[in-house]
Amino acid sequence: MPLSDFLAGLKDNPYFGAGFGLVGVGAGLAVLRKGSQFGMVAFRRHCMITLEIPSKDKSYHWLLQWITQNAQRTQHLSVDTTFQQHDSGKISTRFDFVPSPGTHFFWYKNNWIRIERTREKQMVDLHHGTPWETVQLTALGRNREMFFEILNEARELALQRTEGKTVMYTAMGPEWRQFGYPRKRRPLSSVILHEGQADRILQDVREFISNPKWYTDRGIPYRRGYLLYGPPGCGKSSFITALAGELQYSICLMNLSERGLSDDRLNHLLSVAPQQSIILLEDIDAAFVSRELTPQEKVAYQGMGRLTFSGLLNALDGVASTEARIVFMTTNFIDRLDPALIRPGRVDMKEYIGHASEHQLTEMFRRFYPDQPEARSQEFASKVVAQGKDISIALVQGFFMLNKSDPDAVIENIDKMWT
Repeated sequence: MPLSDFLAGLKDNPYFGAGFGLVGVGAGLAVLRKGSQFGMVAFRRHCMITLEIPSKDKSYHWLLQWITQNAQRTQHLSVDTTFQQHDSGKISTRFDFVPSPGTHFFWYKNNWIRIERTREKQMVDLHHGTPWETVQLTALGRNREMFFEILNEARELALQRTEGKTVMYTAMGPEWRQFGYPRKRRPLSSVILHEGQADRILQDVREFISNPKWYTDRGIPYRRGYLLYGPPGCGKSSFITALAGELQYSICLMNLSERGLSDDRLNHLLSVAPQQSIILLEDIDAAFVSRELTPQEKVAYQGMGRLTFSGLLNALDGVASTEARIVFMTTNFIDRLDPALIRPGRVDMKEYIGHASEHQLTEMFRRFYPDQPEARSQEFASKVVAQGKDISIALVQGFFMLNKSDPDAVIENIDKMWT
């Protein structure tokens, strides 16, 4: 049978025609499906841009707050409750609604942006104890600058919330986390030290901050260490808090006696400390004591963690120690500190914050009772000095607070301050 007749016979066969048609339709649909998938991949690759922010990134919470203000029509929300203390002393509650896990859309500078917030139920951030989350922003075009603008706006919005306040951080695992709510900045003038002492420390810190090139040109590590020592209650910690407010810096509280603090973790924490912050090591004598003490004395004051003394020294002034850092240490007993810890290079400036002087007593009386004549503040200071007893600033302040509106009672009952 000729081939032409065979093909003509197949063409006229109804069973063959139906099967060929079905195969053709199926093949066509498969081609269309593959083509659409390929086209979508190509479109996303060449015509769309995506930004992913994991929850461990510092900008994650900034971005959620920013999205809250710009995606006001979002209907799937999660609540974030905060408290704010006002100058009147009242505390108000603030509810912020952030986009909940899911997909959201909003309009930003003539661009539609798709937000996808995902939460991994099977994965938990071991350091925070919270589920692992990511936020993904997707927009048409290939303009990366738009995402930079969004992140900068989110950062500025976060800074506005802490404007005029001091943020405290504490070490949690391998990172610093905000401790409590930002507190109102304490004026430097509210902490009264010995005459000229506060100005001397402030001038030294500002000179360090403003001259990084001076250190670089001379090959000197760009870091500065301070030690404030003296009796308890004389204003060491209060001054550091006020200094941070004056410089518009945050404070990173480091507890060297924390169980589980190791040499590597301390070095890492110092290297990732927030920018423009003061690292505060309080009561450093309680963590490490002089190597000249007896074994019994060392046991009495030994820290609880696995941090070694050599590890602390290397973290402060070793090969791997970070730069652009300000460290403040405080102690009530400087004689218990090892000389290696407070040598120049690790501690560049030492200041004794002692018991109240006549100048401090005069200034404190004037601050608490501004309507009183100058002679009254001098009379108060002279009578306290005449007692011949040491007195801390904290004790004087507590006595003033018992007589908030009665300066006469303060002067008449000076001898009761020690009782």
